[in-house]
Amino acid sequence: MFKIAFRNVLRNGRRSLMTAMAIIVGATALVLLGEYNAMIKVGMETGIVRGLGHLQVFKTGYFTFGSGKPAAYSIADYEKTMAMIRKDPQLSSMIAVITPRVSLGGIAGNAAVDKSKTFFGSGLVPSDKDRMNTWDAYGITNGDRPKSGLDDAKPDQVVVGVGLARILGLCRPLKLKDCPAGPQTDAKLQLLSGGSGAPNIVTVTAVKASGQGAKELDDSYIGLHFAKAQQLLYGGDLHKATAIVIQLKRTADIARAKARLVQIFARDKLDLEVKDFDELYPSNRQILGYFMAMFAFIGVVMAIIVGFTIANTMSMSVMERTNEIGTARAMGVRRGGVHRQFLLEGAILGGIGATAGIAIALALTHVINHAGITYTPPGNASAVALTLLTKGTEGLLATVWILLTAIATLASIIPANRASRMKVVDALRHV
Repeated sequence: MFKIAFRNVLRNGRRSLMTAMAIIVGATALVLLGEYNAMIKVGMETGIVRGLGHLQVFKTGYFTFGSGKPAAYSIADYEKTMAMIRKDPQLSSMIAVITPRVSLGGIAGNAAVDKSKTFFGSGLVPSDKDRMNTWDAYGITNGDRPKSGLDDAKPDQVVVGVGLARILGLCRPLKLKDCPAGPQTDAKLQLLSGGSGAPNIVTVTAVKASGQGAKELDDSYIGLHFAKAQQLLYGGDLHKATAIVIQLKRTADIARAKARLVQIFARDKLDLEVKDFDELYPSNRQILGYFMAMFAFIGVVMAIIVGFTIANTMSMSVMERTNEIGTARAMGVRRGGVHRQFLLEGAILGGIGATAGIAIALALTHVINHAGITYTPPGNASAVALTLLTKGTEGLLATVWILLTAIATLASIIPANRASRMKVVDALRHV
């Protein structure tokens, strides 16, 4: 039966080719969009995990009120808490990096050019941040391991956003492009901040300008040494941390690690709470939801196009082969045999089109990934490379193939029903 069905598909090659083209276009579009969505997902996750970690521990209330009064919602015994988490037998095997962090805001000024700007600062341990930047669970960075730009042994150095560097006149010392050069020869900045009471002032040296992706962050970001951020925020008080960042070896362990941390904090009656990266960066779910909705919409449109194309092709085939159907029925072929014959022809058309479409999509993926195409996503301050994910997309390819083949088969049901219900005498004398 398969051999006969395959010959019937090839009988009218032009019509079969046009039908297959609709399926090929649908398969190609779905695979390319699916690979793009997959890259968006793992790319965003990799960036978030490198920057924010999988989990962050705060003093209870910091996540809601701490940005306005960080000193009151800081973790005083963060070193003891970190040691306890490291030693926990359930957590130790899951954790890749655990490090303290201080988040603060204030005013950055450059006295040499008489310019100032409000800033958002992140105090981090440089060596820990460099280790976090090696996380690449999906193998998409091609060995790219960006450095923090800071040194554990040089607490007076800072990294600034490219936009902030331009605003504060650091073009010449930091050798920035597309930026008017200023008169100064160094990159000394004065930072003013404070958690409570009188503000604290420190002098630091900007050693690097780093693009932060989003323009709003790029125009206000300063990365500081952890100890310097503590001095700036807390002054002479007991030095604390606003958060403990935990990066796991696998994203799949988030739920288990979070549950264990909640259990430990409840057991030891610690006034701490834990947030995962979806809570820390809620836009992640919103962006991924948008792309999934777009993928689903295009999938439905392609399914409708493929379905109607297959139904039309099979209906034309039934009309042209009415005499043949009558002859086959007169020779003893049952209705079920005729029905299965046309369903199989639809499935073959779907399978051929889906296979060719996937092959073309994979070829286009290779071309796109090596073409050096860049674009600037909404909200980004700089262009990024257009890359499609190829690793781990076997499930996507199988889903597209099965989906289009199934749609082609289902679209053949009505023409197959009509063919199988023909009266033998009427079919034989059809002209």
